[in-house]
Amino acid sequence: MRLVFLGPPGAGKGTIAAKAKEVFSIPHISTGDLFRENIRKETELGLRVKSILASGDLVPDEVTIAMVDQRLREDDAIKGFILDGFPRTIAQADALADMSGLDRVVNFVLDKEAIVRRLSGRRVCKSTGRTYHILYNPPKVDGIDDETGEPLIQRDDDKEEAIRNRLDVYEASTAPLIAYYREKGLLVDIDASPSPDEVLKALVEALG
Repeated sequence: MRLVFLGPPGAGKGTIAAKAKEVFSIPHISTGDLFRENIRKETELGLRVKSILASGDLVPDEVTIAMVDQRLREDDAIKGFILDGFPRTIAQADALADMSGLDRVVNFVLDKEAIVRRLSGRRVCKSTGRTYHILYNPPKVDGIDDETGEPLIQRDDDKEEAIRNRLDVYEASTAPLIAYYREKGLLVDIDASPSPDEVLKALVEALG
């Protein structure tokens, strides 16, 4: 099963992908995770990506395409994959078509104000990347990681101004992919507002 997950930041693509990979026995390939790994290691790419993400803008196509191409060549992706965060532009979609065919493109639908509520409440443990939410998944002690005891941080790209900028960028650059894949008969819309388990159930049913 070769899948692409589309949808605005905060629609829950990563959460559902983490569950769906177990259902379908395929890897969840998140460009966000690839970027964060480079940021954590403070590679040249990581430092470049860090400043771009902090402002809410998109990483240049050539950087992302090369990274994904390399990842899809790894053994665990031969039988299928879930791509989360790629493609974001028509140019990336054309590049992906040269790398691999697709079975379905899943479009997670959620309104803008719900997205702002979800993302602005996110908190992260800097050393492990473990993620919490002040409303939906709070730590046992406010502001403190459950396992390491470290203070939790709010990433720059989770602050409201950056979120709204990211949504504007998404609508301008990425939303045209919905029309692109709908035209190809690959798109399926999924309501992202229910609980993750309900969204997963709807996804599995939609994919047959």
